[in-house]
Amino acid sequence: MKRLLTILAAALAAAGCSVAGNADAGGGATTVVVGYQSKTINTVTAGTLLRTLGLFEKRLGRKYKVVWQDYDTGAPITAQMLAGKIDIGSMGDYPLLINGARAQAQGGDARTVLVSTTGYNLRGSLNGIVVAKDAPYASLRDLKGKTVSASVGSAGHGTLVQALKKDGLDPAKSVKVENQQPSVGASALESGKAAGLAQFVAWPGLLVNQGRARLLYDGGDLDVPTFHGVVVRRSFAEQRGDVLQAFLKAQIDATEYLHQHPLQAAESVARTTGLPAETVYLYNGAGGQATFDTTLKKPLTDALRHDVPFLKSIGVLQQPVNLDSFVEESYIRRAYGADYDRAAASTANPAAITGTDETCRKRVKDPATAGEIWLTGEETTRPAADPTCLLRGVRAYEAAGKKVRAVYAPDAVTGTRWFADRMVWLRDGDRYLPFATRQTADAYRGAHAAATPVEYAEAVKAA
Repeated sequence: MKRLLTILAAALAAAGCSVAGNADAGGGATTVVVGYQSKTINTVTAGTLLRTLGLFEKRLGRKYKVVWQDYDTGAPITAQMLAGKIDIGSMGDYPLLINGARAQAQGGDARTVLVSTTGYNLRGSLNGIVVAKDAPYASLRDLKGKTVSASVGSAGHGTLVQALKKDGLDPAKSVKVENQQPSVGASALESGKAAGLAQFVAWPGLLVNQGRARLLYDGGDLDVPTFHGVVVRRSFAEQRGDVLQAFLKAQIDATEYLHQHPLQAAESVARTTGLPAETVYLYNGAGGQATFDTTLKKPLTDALRHDVPFLKSIGVLQQPVNLDSFVEESYIRRAYGADYDRAAASTANPAAITGTDETCRKRVKDPATAGEIWLTGEETTRPAADPTCLLRGVRAYEAAGKKVRAVYAPDAVTGTRWFADRMVWLRDGDRYLPFATRQTADAYRGAHAAATPVEYAEAVKAA
């Protein structure tokens, strides 16, 4: 902790709390170009947050000049890497596979390697399908014959296709997929030109948080890991190994900062990206949708093998990819140090919700039931031991005149963390249970006849 705070203090002082700290490094400085996606917030430890904290520049010193290039998707980062114009890039799992395949096909100095992970979700809940807030749809089957917006080849598109197949529907015949960028798709959903929007983080949470949509399908129902990672040109890694080590160690520092200061990190990313801090915290906060860990875990690399056939089937992976030569663990192992094997074997969230539930007066022990209440003006959240305690806490804080900024709860069956006031709530005896989607709530009611629907506001009063 002391080491990290020392690095941060020095970095922020040197950079003037900005990313321009090394912009005037002087003649002879070697330029390092990093491509990232500021609004794909599960890459923040290798992008937005890392850049804001200035940790990479601090570790490099004045011998190097870092140029940060921000993109909306991974495709242009790959194109620039193949042209030798970007050295290090971060992107999601599908774009990573396309990056590796295209780089291997081009050969020579264009070859790339996957060297670390940023954020991941073992069940796939970083992706989702949303519909208009008041739309009558309860499941994917209700979208049959309708238009769904998706970025073809993205993880969001993959979730749509695989979910339709799992539900016994033919993806090519059941819906019309409109290939659109996320922002265009969001407008199409709002105008009624699209019945659904299948996208990756942070779009589902953003639209739901803004009251513009609700979650129809949770990507976690597929139970297939999804993640984001860091890819590097192999020639750069071999010739500038010191720079790559500096980057990976800085990424580790940024990950530690995010774990130790989740609310402050979310506010920082929100200021930089323009995204609401409440949305950022949904994914990146304590107990969030994303688990941040730099190590290359076997479930994640195995997921890449699972993804290859799908990408081939839709024609976006047109070249073969040798995953054994693309995934290169040695670089992050060296940067991480002696504890690497233990960390790589663990899938526990290092930023689990802890503390004492003030309302129910008990320790928060079970991550599967723990929630959080974020009060306006406070720099830490209030933990809740379970959904019923969470509702009681909201009522108690409001009764005390405190303004509730956001409330987060895990789905009672899947564990998917979502905005509590946007969830489907059921009362089952003395318990109140939240569900991220109507489909999951309906499935629970099918097995629990006594469970009855209850509106969130009513549940807060009744709990």
